[in-house]
Amino acid sequence: MSASRPSQSSSNNSGRSRHSARIIAQTTLDAKLHATFEESGSSFDYSNSVRFSPGTDTASGDHQASSDRVTIAYLHQIQKGKLIQPFGCLLALDEKTRKVIAYSENAPEMLTMVSHAVPNVGDHPALGIGTDIRSIFTSQSASAFQKALGCGEVSLLNPILVHCKTSGKPFYAIIHRVTGSLIVDFEPVKPHEHGAPTTAAGALQSYKLATKSINRLQSLPSGSMETLCDTMVQEVFELTGYDRVMAYKFHEDDHGEVIAEVKKPGLEPYLGLHYPATDVPQATRFLFMKNKVRIIVDCSAKHVKVIQDKNIPFDLTLCGSTLRAPHSCHLQYMENMKASASLVMAVVVNDSNEDGDSSDAVQPQKRKRLWGLVVCHHITPKFVPFPLRYACEFLAQVFAIHVDKEIELEYQVIERNILRTQTLLCDMLMRDAPLGIISQSPNIMDLVKCDGAALLYKNNVWRLGVAPSESQIREIALWLSECHKDSTGLSTDSLSDAGFPGAAALGDIICGMASVRISSNDIVFWFRSHTAAEIRWSGAKHEPGDKDDGRKMHPRSSFKAFLEVVKTRSLPWKDYEMDAIHSLQLILRNAFKDTEIMDISTNAINTRLSDLKIEGMQELEAVTNEMVRLIETATVPIFAVDVDGMVNGWNAKCSELTGLPVEEAVGKHLLMLVDDFSTDRVKKMLDMALQGEEEKNVQFEMKTHDLKIDSGPICLVVNACVSRDLQHNVVGVCFVAQDITIQKTFMDKFTRIEGDYKAIVQNPNPLIPPIFGTDEFGWCCEWNSAMTKLTGWKREKVMNKMLLGEVFGTQMACCRLKNQEAVVNFSIVLNKAMTGLETEKVSFGFFTRNGKYVECLLSMSTKVDIEGVVTGVFCFLQLASPELQQALHIQHLSEQTALKRLKALTYMKRQIRNPLCGIVFSWKLLEGTELGTDQKQLLHTGTQCQRQLSKILDDSDLDSIIDGYLDLEMVEFTLQEVLVASLSQVMTKSSAKGIQVVSDVAEEITTETLYGDSLRLQQVLSDFLLISINSTPTGGQVVVSASLTKDRLGKLVQLAYLELSITHDGFGVPEALLNQMFGRDGHESEEGISLLISRKLLKHMSGDVRYIRESGKSSFILSVELAMSHKLGA
Repeated sequence: MSASRPSQSSSNNSGRSRHSARIIAQTTLDAKLHATFEESGSSFDYSNSVRFSPGTDTASGDHQASSDRVTIAYLHQIQKGKLIQPFGCLLALDEKTRKVIAYSENAPEMLTMVSHAVPNVGDHPALGIGTDIRSIFTSQSASAFQKALGCGEVSLLNPILVHCKTSGKPFYAIIHRVTGSLIVDFEPVKPHEHGAPTTAAGALQSYKLATKSINRLQSLPSGSMETLCDTMVQEVFELTGYDRVMAYKFHEDDHGEVIAEVKKPGLEPYLGLHYPATDVPQATRFLFMKNKVRIIVDCSAKHVKVIQDKNIPFDLTLCGSTLRAPHSCHLQYMENMKASASLVMAVVVNDSNEDGDSSDAVQPQKRKRLWGLVVCHHITPKFVPFPLRYACEFLAQVFAIHVDKEIELEYQVIERNILRTQTLLCDMLMRDAPLGIISQSPNIMDLVKCDGAALLYKNNVWRLGVAPSESQIREIALWLSECHKDSTGLSTDSLSDAGFPGAAALGDIICGMASVRISSNDIVFWFRSHTAAEIRWSGAKHEPGDKDDGRKMHPRSSFKAFLEVVKTRSLPWKDYEMDAIHSLQLILRNAFKDTEIMDISTNAINTRLSDLKIEGMQELEAVTNEMVRLIETATVPIFAVDVDGMVNGWNAKCSELTGLPVEEAVGKHLLMLVDDFSTDRVKKMLDMALQGEEEKNVQFEMKTHDLKIDSGPICLVVNACVSRDLQHNVVGVCFVAQDITIQKTFMDKFTRIEGDYKAIVQNPNPLIPPIFGTDEFGWCCEWNSAMTKLTGWKREKVMNKMLLGEVFGTQMACCRLKNQEAVVNFSIVLNKAMTGLETEKVSFGFFTRNGKYVECLLSMSTKVDIEGVVTGVFCFLQLASPELQQALHIQHLSEQTALKRLKALTYMKRQIRNPLCGIVFSWKLLEGTELGTDQKQLLHTGTQCQRQLSKILDDSDLDSIIDGYLDLEMVEFTLQEVLVASLSQVMTKSSAKGIQVVSDVAEEITTETLYGDSLRLQQVLSDFLLISINSTPTGGQVVVSASLTKDRLGKLVQLAYLELSITHDGFGVPEALLNQMFGRDGHESEEGISLLISRKLLKHMSGDVRYIRESGKSSFILSVELAMSHKLGA
């Protein structure tokens, strides 16, 4: 760890470099393991092979060259293997001539053998190198092939249902393109198999099989990765019928863990097992990123060889083939597990290290990573037809989207907890620097996940939890100073690998360590035990007589091998954990800087904070004024309610559409204004909004009144926009709507029509919305003139293309969607409609031919034949009007501005605490020195100002002050302390203007012992003093005077009525500023907000403020009620 931490981008690049290096090293180890297995056969010792460490190879150059040759041979075998599984056959075609250039040995028998059930007319075609594929299948099948092969992305049409010319047997043809050729897998269609179509195949037909499972996943509440994974494996278990289904997650060091499992009774549980990274080789993981579903039908079946044309100068790759044969090493592994068949689905998510601003509507394609696998095992051979496997792949994509969201939620929770702990630690530091982070609760162990911690400070050691002994900690510190003297810290998951000589003496109790220097000799440590302590073998027997054959590749022996690998390692330190540790390091190191530097830093930050507030207020005021103007003049309906649902905003467009004037609408409950049929929908939307959840694109109807009542209710599509105060509390809801009454009337007529719809769809009337459609197989069959105008793509360019993939997709599609997640979401809605389920309006966005990004609402309606069978889907787009788009843009701008300023203010407040910690620490050091009376007084004044600033920084809820819910402290103080501290805060400003500040308060008042919130009184007095100086001309005078009236309350307590007068020269404070102080002006300036808060603080203390103008002078009169003790005998 360096003193200057790299930027996030640099950190991400560094992280990727480390990951790439680990992949290369792991691939080398995978290759060695595979080569050893191939050479050893039955004598292969798995446990010893797994113990190879990629980081300990110190062999010679010749040995390195040999290792490289082994790796290259291994990767070549992975990519260029020429064996397939026998449950299907394979043909490779020349992309230009469509003639066979390679075939599997079983292809002639499977594809051209004559069936006795089919009459043999003429010679049946022979199959070999050079055969035209169209001669093997029926004319209809040949046409389907021709159409598919002409498609830009051939895999979009998989599977294609074809029939052999000689036998009439049906096959699924699964096509994918490789360099210069097409690979076609043929899988026999078994009519009794689940999901086998009789007339056609295709992606949409496959998606239907996963509809129930997808609906189940989407109905789950967010916030539980465990529930999500448990649901996924249960759905796959029911969908596929395998004996065992597991969710397998890859950890950051590439080892795997079973985190969810469903199995049939009697099978040994694998839940909770961890496996070394070699169990799923890196090359296999790479293939899973390309080919996301992998089936092994029978691990004991004999593989079939692929014969290739010898005249072709390159080796074909079968990596994308569904029939590709597994490697012998994996087959042995499955056999040891007593599993004959398997189905594996890849779970691919966004790379969490990828940079990008999620606030942008259009995001670039993010880097992906393999998060884990969904693994299915079966005891006996099992075949799953391709449509069902395709459905599983689609289900895995939906699952991956939800995993992404759960990962993001987990990071957000972690970051919030870290920030909360950092704040608490900072507060402790201010009270007891720096021992508070060890001696109080929470302590540094609560900052990150660890088993122990320690602080080496001024040659003393404090230990927490599971930590090394004091002598061992000193030994570690000495090692750091000798071997890492140029570094400000160190993090490692293995002290042994890091080179610490005493690592062996620590045993496996202490393996990992993170440390940071807070000075040259003072260090903070965090410790972690070995990873094996975190692992549980769920359901396994641990009887003394139970032993595994460690040489076999069985899960249990693999688990033991993992224990051997990690017995000297802890969990790795994550980037966000190191960020938290580094942040605390900065706070602690700042605490050791001298007072002068801290004062300069604090003044600079306060100046920047003041400038920031002014800039923020001006920008927010401009945005707010524009928003108000826009709402008032908008040609779309906009209305608002308070937290009770009462209407407090109703623009002119609302009045025009409903016939209800604004003065009659305001004050009514929103539910009274909506149509009875929409009450429940609006109530749900309102309740969710008041809880902070903003629903979008909700359609409901609103009543009409007076002259409009005969036309019936108006139909609106509404977005809820939550209004929040500075503390993020919901104070109301603004609804931005679009009137779609005319469009709804048209769509209702369209969906009810039974005759020819073309006259309506292709009508160029501008009231007809953009419409496109698909048949039951996914081909685009409709594209009206409004779609042409919107997208720039003519009807003839998109008709008879695959709607999902060719028309709307992520790569070479006509209308490009922004990312893969958008493709999956579009597929889900299209699939629901195709299965006859009712679909709601959803947000939809795409790029037009000219590169413009269009955002709209998508609704779908099924097309059925006379028998009620779904034959396609019509899709309708609803575009926001220009006024609505502008309203949403202004709203988004306002939210962004507010959020940006809130982030900046939050950052400034946090950074101010750092130098404050240094000031406190420096003053504590000064207190221990010999000081004169004047120096002690100056130190005390500085402390009072620091305490005032700390209290103000804690004022995150200004509404609690304004609304009267602030808790006041009750401490003993004298007015002299308050006056001195308050006056010290304005002396710099007064000196600069040549203004004389005079304290004309009697000594008997300043020395009286009072009880109350002295810091709040100090804050108020300094604020009114500053306003007075700002309003005083250069060379003028400000005089502070006071009076104190006592009133006995019982025998021991007296009330003190303190009145402070601040009189200044000049024309006085501007009237607008006084109106803001008294809350009579809603547009507060920076000074106005400050005066308003100060007046509210006085009212909390049972006082108030008056402002008196006199000839040439003006005065603030502050009154406050305090307590004072009654001295007996006085």
